[in-house]
Amino acid sequence: MKISGNRSLTFVAVAVAAVVLAACGKKEAASDGVVVKIGHVGPVSGAIAHLGKDNENGARMAIEELNAAGLKFGDKAVKFELLAEDDAADPKQGTAAAQKLVDAKVNGVIGHLNSGTTIPASQIYNTAGIPQISPSATNPKYTRQGYAGAFRVVADDVHLGGTLGKYAVETLKGKNIAVIDDRTAYGQGVAEEFKKAATAAGGAIVGHEFTTDKASDFNAILTTLKAKKPDVVFFGGMDAVAGPMLRQMKSLGIQAKFMGGDGICTAELAKLAGDAMKDETVFCAEAGGVEGEQKAGMDKFRTDFKAKFNADVQVYAPYVYDAVKVMATAMVTAGSSDPAKYLPVLKAISYKGVTGDIAFDEKGDIKNGALTLYTYKGGERTQLAVVR
Repeated sequence: MKISGNRSLTFVAVAVAAVVLAACGKKEAASDGVVVKIGHVGPVSGAIAHLGKDNENGARMAIEELNAAGLKFGDKAVKFELLAEDDAADPKQGTAAAQKLVDAKVNGVIGHLNSGTTIPASQIYNTAGIPQISPSATNPKYTRQGYAGAFRVVADDVHLGGTLGKYAVETLKGKNIAVIDDRTAYGQGVAEEFKKAATAAGGAIVGHEFTTDKASDFNAILTTLKAKKPDVVFFGGMDAVAGPMLRQMKSLGIQAKFMGGDGICTAELAKLAGDAMKDETVFCAEAGGVEGEQKAGMDKFRTDFKAKFNADVQVYAPYVYDAVKVMATAMVTAGSSDPAKYLPVLKAISYKGVTGDIAFDEKGDIKNGALTLYTYKGGERTQLAVVR
């Protein structure tokens, strides 16, 4: 059907008016609320993807709860969005992920998991003025770079490695101690702190061998260490390497107790080690811990996490969860997601989380950070003590 000129003009005018009204409606709706973008980075591919996914799920759980709470900046409703990136535990991929989040104009970042990715990424976030809370990077260098927006919610390697070194000598009665590290920022850092503390406590370091975070054959270095007859073997690295290492120690007949930091202190380690893990021969520490009345909150988190994701907490999901909540609380208190406005609040925050009380010192480290010592019995991680 042919439309006359006047009718055509009328039709176009009505269409344009409708578009304008729709646009105005969208603008008005957008002005009624605020979208806050929180980035998370962890290795959700590669050998320790189970740890990265554990962390990411902790972030997703927190974001969902924040949105369900109906939080506001003044009279404006707030919607939190999670922008999750994979760094595959690789420093280069980590910096690429960091730049991607900066380009997406995130308001804050939770991550990374590994010290080796967290430290180089922190330089990018600092330059962009974006606050970062790591839930699991323990290398001291991260918070000693002088960056105003760098925080962590767990104890560092000085505390972690130091406590394990002392425990190896004083409690496990280790006299001859062998050390292996994977040469990553985390593995090397925790191993060096372990050595210092073990030596100070009277232990003798009879050998220090090196591997990588992607290795699977350790027979050469283990054979070298076996000749030194160690009572204790300490490994600075992650569970994906520690499991096969334990199997090869068994095949070589090495009877030493095996120790490591939070990188091996996972629910997955028993599966990776299989029948090479005998009761109370593996000892590790998690850079965090709750006790007393606070334990009930952690227990509830673990139950809720299992119900939601059909998976047990590996290590740091609750610390990611708390880190997201801490950052969001600082924003809500400041009434803004602008880093320049909420950063001063974050620096001074005092927050009761499922992982305990969270407050930061002048470097951005958690105050009075705890460690939880564990062993394994019947293939299950079993708590020994919480140490501060």
